[in-house]
Amino acid sequence: MLISTVAIAGPAGAIAADWNETHVFNPTWSPHAKFHNGQTITLGFELAAVSLWQLWGPGARSRAAVRWATLFAGFYSATQVPAILFPGAALVDPEFADRLPVVAGVRLNQLIPVFVVLAPLLAAGYRLARPPVER
Repeated sequence: MLISTVAIAGPAGAIAADWNETHVFNPTWSPHAKFHNGQTITLGFELAAVSLWQLWGPGARSRAAVRWATLFAGFYSATQVPAILFPGAALVDPEFADRLPVVAGVRLNQLIPVFVVLAPLLAAGYRLARPPVER
């Protein structure tokens, strides 16, 4: 269930964060940028589907299936880490920076849940779901 939660969080979070005027309906974004946003959201759904299929489909619960499910569930969020290194990249556009909440003096962004919530959930889920070595 923990791995499934992380798998579903990727596309759900993308829709929640991007299906508004900051991304999909942003009039300042070029059509090609919107294409890549759609590509990224779709990738999240596809990775989630493969992860859930590995966890709950035929042959599920093998050691390899749990390993692949964990990797596919984490890929979407993991791509956010190197994405910030691309030229001109930012975690939020300046005109929307005031939408990010501040907790204990720290402005939250999409990388914080990756490290604080999703990565630990994946690690715990993998450890709990991993069956013994097959012989």
